[in-house]
Amino acid sequence: MKHFKETLYDSVCQEYRIDKLYFESKTEHQHLMIFHNAQLGRVMTLDGIVQTTEADEFIYHEMLTHVPMLAHGAAKRVLIIGGGDGGMLREAIKHPIEHITQVEIDEAVVEMAIKYLPNHSAGAYNDKRLNLVIDDGIEFVKNTDEKFDVIISDSTDPIGPGEVLFTDNFYAQAKRCLNPGGILVTQNGVPFFQKDEVKTTFQRMGQQFADMGFYCAPIPTYYGGFMTFAWGTDNNDARDKPLAEISQQFEQLNIKTRYYNPAIHQASFALPQYILDALKPTS
Repeated sequence: MKHFKETLYDSVCQEYRIDKLYFESKTEHQHLMIFHNAQLGRVMTLDGIVQTTEADEFIYHEMLTHVPMLAHGAAKRVLIIGGGDGGMLREAIKHPIEHITQVEIDEAVVEMAIKYLPNHSAGAYNDKRLNLVIDDGIEFVKNTDEKFDVIISDSTDPIGPGEVLFTDNFYAQAKRCLNPGGILVTQNGVPFFQKDEVKTTFQRMGQQFADMGFYCAPIPTYYGGFMTFAWGTDNNDARDKPLAEISQQFEQLNIKTRYYNPAIHQASFALPQYILDALKPTS
């Protein structure tokens, strides 16, 4: 029986049994593998790192989508950077938006996810509001004249193709693409093991926004406990939106979720002390 060993960290690893291999190939940009695991369902990996599994993808995609969308409250134009598996798109189109652009660097990820991870996108790539762009996310935000209410960076970790999406330049250019009051959120790794990544984002992204911080969710696939999502906006009221207001809007939208709810939304901004300590300035 074959096994897949994740190679994200040098000193610790996790291993998955491959019960059935669906796809494995070197794309133009990275090594892509999709396989079935009896516990987690279908699993996608890129360059030796697990990106998503059928069993718990809903936590990640719901939290990175619905928190900024409900906090904004009136988003009409959305930009997704990355997200080729389609899960973020699936959740975003549950909202009454007018237009959504998705920029994915690797067309093969989209094609193979539609074929082998169909439950992730659940037909969302057929939505008429979508403009799918195959391009590098940093190049798109540098060159576009479009403006967005919410930008979601669903990138890989800051190695390989995803590295540029954690730079000062990316945060500045993404800020330029936001409408007034817009919100940028990004995946920001597992801080228990990736503390430096959180500290770097806090410093770099914090230079761009009046309100910059993190919120959290526990996602079993991502070894190490909480995953952090970076949050940036110049609307100082968005993070502190009253629970009653979020609940009323959530109920009116009648969005079906499996993890996200308004109480989770509000609680997710409460950070464990070890994360708060990591963000304190060093003397």
